[in-house]
Amino acid sequence: MEIEKTLVTAAPPARVWELLLDPNVMGACVPGMASIEVLSEVEYVAHMAVKIAFINARFRLHTKIVETRAPHYLRTEGTGEDASVASSLRQSSELFLTPLDRGGTQLRIKVQVDVLGRLGTFGLSVMKTKADRMWDEFGANLLARLEPQGGQPAAEAAQQAPAVAQAAAAAPGTAANGHAVLPARAQAPQAAPAGLLARLFGRGDAARGPLAEICIELRRADETIVVRWPAAHGEQCAAWLRDYLRPGA
Repeated sequence: MEIEKTLVTAAPPARVWELLLDPNVMGACVPGMASIEVLSEVEYVAHMAVKIAFINARFRLHTKIVETRAPHYLRTEGTGEDASVASSLRQSSELFLTPLDRGGTQLRIKVQVDVLGRLGTFGLSVMKTKADRMWDEFGANLLARLEPQGGQPAAEAAQQAPAVAQAAAAAPGTAANGHAVLPARAQAPQAAPAGLLARLFGRGDAARGPLAEICIELRRADETIVVRWPAAHGEQCAAWLRDYLRPGA
């Protein structure tokens, strides 16, 4: 099974690279991770639980970093097994970090996973669905680590958020420059403009919280690009999206 995903963050490449080399931080971002045994700077053993359909598996994953080109490229290889469900897996991962014009980073990951034994009997669609869900959760956890502690006031972030929606205004399922654009999905309720709230509720404030994170999915052939961006940096996300959807990009 091959998986390719892309994540965009406002953090610089050096910061993303620093976290990628920290197995304890990365392990904390992976759903189902129970513990990490660090054997060396490039080798570790992860203990994690994964549920696929009606099977609960607990894998002991031995992973090693086999190639690095700081701060742009990282390749790992690993093997794992769970005798209780008579299953094993082999995986190789490549991570590519690309700096963005406005200081952020595009993180692209390519994973080749071979699942053998009882778990290997499940269809590809079931395995990919599980992998997609784990990736979404991993991406959200990683961005939470990367997001700066400071940031712009919530009111300013709420004002910037509509610019992102305007940049991705294509209707659901339609294509923009060959890329199918899905509606933006927020991880927290979006704050409506004060004027609209005033007309609806007769006051200028809302009880709803501000937008915490911008999430946009872009589909191109067999690749799904998931863009998660702190709402405090919504203007940067809008600029990146406009460049991405620009004709000829």
